[in-house]
Amino acid sequence: IQVTRFGTADFVAKVNPSEADIEAYFQANTAQFQSTETANIEYVLLDIEALKKSVVVSDVDLKSYFDQNASRFSAQEERRASHILINAPKDMPAAERSKAQERAAALLAQVRKAPETFAEVAKKNSQDAGSAVRGGDLDYFGRGAMVKPFEDAAFSLKKGDISDLVESDFGFHIIKLADIKSAKQQSFDEVKASLEPELRAQLAQRKFAEAAESFTNGVYEQSDSLAPVADRLKLAVKTANGVQRAVQPGATGPLANSRFLEAIFSADSLENKRNTEALELGANQLVSARVLSYSPARALSLAEVKPLVRDRLIASRALEQAKKEGAEKLASVQKDPSSVSFAAAVTMSRDASQGLQGAIVDAALRASPAKLPAFVGVDLGTQGYAIVRVNKVLQRTAVEEAKSKQEQAQYAQWVAAAESAAYYEGLKQRFKVQMKVPAP
Repeated sequence: IQVTRFGTADFVAKVNPSEADIEAYFQANTAQFQSTETANIEYVLLDIEALKKSVVVSDVDLKSYFDQNASRFSAQEERRASHILINAPKDMPAAERSKAQERAAALLAQVRKAPETFAEVAKKNSQDAGSAVRGGDLDYFGRGAMVKPFEDAAFSLKKGDISDLVESDFGFHIIKLADIKSAKQQSFDEVKASLEPELRAQLAQRKFAEAAESFTNGVYEQSDSLAPVADRLKLAVKTANGVQRAVQPGATGPLANSRFLEAIFSADSLENKRNTEALELGANQLVSARVLSYSPARALSLAEVKPLVRDRLIASRALEQAKKEGAEKLASVQKDPSSVSFAAAVTMSRDASQGLQGAIVDAALRASPAKLPAFVGVDLGTQGYAIVRVNKVLQRTAVEEAKSKQEQAQYAQWVAAAESAAYYEGLKQRFKVQMKVPAP
C-alpha cells in the first residue's frame, strides 16, 4: 500500500478567525468552557500504620512475647546425608524385587570396604537421578522431609556412618551421614530487633477496635472539627486542595476512593461544613473529612477563556479543511490515479502494521481486491484524513502443517486464557471479593 495524509496541523496556519468568529464559537459551545466544582478539605485517617506509631513496646513486653513463642526461635536438628538408591517399588514382582535387594547388598558391601568411594559408586549406580549426579548428596534436611524409614535411619547414624540396607516404598537405600547441625535455641537478644515490629503490629491490631469506636463517635459528636478526635488518638490532620467529585488519575489513598469523594460532596458536608461519617475504606482503615471551602461549577466568561476558545476554533476549522481536501482528492484520484502523489509503498499486514494507525490498517485490509489499484479514504479523527492506495494483495506465505497446528493451538490457548480470566473476574464481582493482600 501507499498512503497520503492530510493532517490537521498542516492547515492550522491557513485559519485566521475574526473576533466575531471567536464570539460565535464560544456562544455555540459554552458547555465546553465551564469550571469544575472543587473543594478544599481536611481529613483524618485511622489505620494500623497510624496506631503503630502510638504503641509503646517495652523490653518487658518483648521478653514476655519471646517466652510465649520460644518454640518459634528454636532451630531443628538437621542432617546432611548421601544415598544410593536401587529402585524397587511396592508393585514390583517379588523376583525382580529380590534381585534389586541383592544388587543393593553388593553395593553396600563395596562402600563399606572403601567408604571414600561412596560418591563415585553413587554416581555410577544410584537410580535416584536427582542426587546421583552429586554423588548421592541430599544436602541438609530436618525431620519430616524424608519418608519415615529413611528418616529413622538417617537420624540414628553418627557422622561418617554408613547404614544397613533401608527399605522404603521407593526401593533400597544405602545412607552415608555426612554432617549434623544440632538444634539451637536462639536467645532473646538475637531476635529482639525482629520481634519489636511484630509485637507492635499485634498490639496496634488489638487497639484498633477500641480506637475505631472512639473515632466513629468523635467525628459525629464534634462534627464541626476534626481536631478533637485527631488529638485524642494522636492522628495527623491532612489537607487536600482542588478535590473533584470524580476520582482523578494518579490519586492515592482516600482520594482514590469514590465513596469518600461522594461523602465530601454530599449536601450536608457542603452546606453545613460538617464532618463526614467515619467511612471504612478497607480492612482496618477509617477516614473522615470536612470541607473547608467549596467552589461550585460555573460557566466561564469569554474573557477568561478567550485564548482557549481561539485555539479550539482554529483546530476545528483546520480539521474541517483537512477532511474536505482529503475527500476532494479521493474523488480526483479515483478518476485519475496520477493526480495525487503518495508516499513510498510498504508491505503491511495485521501482525506487521509498519507503524500505521489502526484505522489505516483496517481500511487497507477491507479494500476490495477486485480492481487494483484500489483507493480508500480514511477518517483519522482529530488527526485529519488519509487516502490509502492498495497496489497488490499478497497471499500469506504457506507454513508447514506442524507450525500451522502449533499456531492454532496457541490461539486456542489465548482464547481459553481470556475466557478463564473473564470468568474469574465475573466470580469476583458476583461475590464482591476483596483482595486484602497482594499476590504472593
